[in-house]
Amino acid sequence: MSGIFKYPVDSPVMLRTMNLDGDRQADLSVHGGAAKAAYAYPSEHYRYWREELSGTELHWGAFGENFTTAGLSEETVHAGDRFRIGESEVVVTQPRLPCFKLSMKFGRTDMIKMFLESGKTGFYLAVVRGGLVRAGEEVVLTEEDPERVSIADLVRLRVPGRKDPDVLNRARRVRALPASWKK
Repeated sequence: MSGIFKYPVDSPVMLRTMNLDGDRQADLSVHGGAAKAAYAYPSEHYRYWREELSGTELHWGAFGENFTTAGLSEETVHAGDRFRIGESEVVVTQPRLPCFKLSMKFGRTDMIKMFLESGKTGFYLAVVRGGLVRAGEEVVLTEEDPERVSIADLVRLRVPGRKDPDVLNRARRVRALPASWKK
């Protein structure tokens, strides 16, 4: 079982504290929960992946995301940033670190490595206020985290030899960043 297989929907969907209606995570020990209630992935990355994965059909949601966004990137989105999507409000919590299911979905043993090396990870969202969301609604920044630790900064911290002490210190102060990341 896996929740990675996603397809676009046309009707409104309720975003709740733990997930979107109709989208349950299969293994809550590593996926989902309040800090990973929803997953956002930049639509701009699809061009890159269409070249890297030539011949693979890539529809919105192909990477398991709940929200395929436009105009947001790992470099510009920060852990702790808040956004409004439809009636809901969300906060960015962390980058996605892929598991074996991404390789399984794409039928490639090198997919996890390719995904991490690309830096095109997307980011997880916690739900501050639930509500209905609809395809095509704008994702509006409502509050920027004062520490300004980007999702890309956090991914780089996972790379051996790339630990920037300033970023580490700021990351520890981001309230929305889960304890596992702060550790």
